[in-house]
Amino acid sequence: MKKLYVSNKDESVRLFESDFLEKFTHVHYLTPVVVFGPVVAYFLYLSVMHPALSILAGLGMLVAGIIAWSFTEYFLHRFVFHYHPTSEFGQRIHFLLHGVHHDYPNDSNRLVMAPLISIPLAFAFYYGFKTIIPIHLLYPYFAGFVAGYIFYDTLHYALHHLDFKSKWWIALKTHHLKHHFKEPNKGYGVSSPVWDVIVGSNFVKKEKVGNKESINSGRV
Repeated sequence: MKKLYVSNKDESVRLFESDFLEKFTHVHYLTPVVVFGPVVAYFLYLSVMHPALSILAGLGMLVAGIIAWSFTEYFLHRFVFHYHPTSEFGQRIHFLLHGVHHDYPNDSNRLVMAPLISIPLAFAFYYGFKTIIPIHLLYPYFAGFVAGYIFYDTLHYALHHLDFKSKWWIALKTHHLKHHFKEPNKGYGVSSPVWDVIVGSNFVKKEKVGNKESINSGRV
């Protein structure tokens, strides 16, 4: 499906002829909280109950999981969701996964990941982590990782549909909307621009010097 335009309205486009399949492409923004909130609670419970896990180690792994998610979010967004295949089938898959969001960025029913994708990914990440992280450390780590995902997906909805008063939230919203409406090849971080700054994919900043403008790369 070819890109027609970038909509700034809360409107949608049909992806499947089948009503049954189409139903699964519309996801309420609270779905990540409902589906994965209990997962976070369960792994936190396992963390607290495990006799080999100290409070300090548990908190450290919880934070490590959140940081790991932030990098995973950046990596998936930049290198998976923004990978542009050349085959017609690949282009179709890309449109279904992320292209439709860039054509209709304010579609309120397609701003969080569908459980048909997020649940298998959660299992894949868990069993992947399990091969390298001791189980008592994995519990708080995975709780942090999933909590990071919940924050990212619900925030993604908020950045498109809520009006913020705080300068920090406004800056975050501006960062994401620039990705959609100005430079889609920059600004891949949604819940945080930190990896854009570190990796060098942040937006170019223009600073006024006298009557002229100088360009700053935005790196720190």
